Amino acid sequence: MTHDPFSPYPQRPPASPTYPTYPWQPQAPPEPAPRRAPLHAPLGHHSDLRVLRSAYRRQRRVATLTALGYFTLFLVLSAFTPGFMTAETVSGLPAGLLLALAQLPVTWLAIALYEHTARVRVDPLADRIRRQAALDAKRGAAR
Repeated sequence: MTHDPFSPYPQRPPASPTYPTYPWQPQAPPEPAPRRAPLHAPLGHHSDLRVLRSAYRRQRRVATLTALGYFTLFLVLSAFTPGFMTAETVSGLPAGLLLALAQLPVTWLAIALYEHTARVRVDPLADRIRRQAALDAKRGAAR
């Protein structure tokens, strides 16, 4: 049967019958029983993972912007305000040297911020997800 390109009706393939046409044709397998829906969402689609990712992302940004922000400020001041950087401070040291020496405590501050946010925000979320994953594994093994 060929398709007429000028026909206003679309060509359809013949429908297959829902019953076996030949006695020796194998029977169709029965439909599987519907699975019971889990009581809780699977771990891969859990909203806690999104919260954990955003908390970890925020933690990295705060620590990185603290250290790199101060260093960038120091570079900008060095490049565009040489008079300020060479000005003597109270102790007779140039301001640029004091700002350069302050880079180490600022880096320590960034590390302390990173550890603090990990302890307060990220680690509790990770522990809760770890416990949930262990419960999911136990439930999966019991089935």
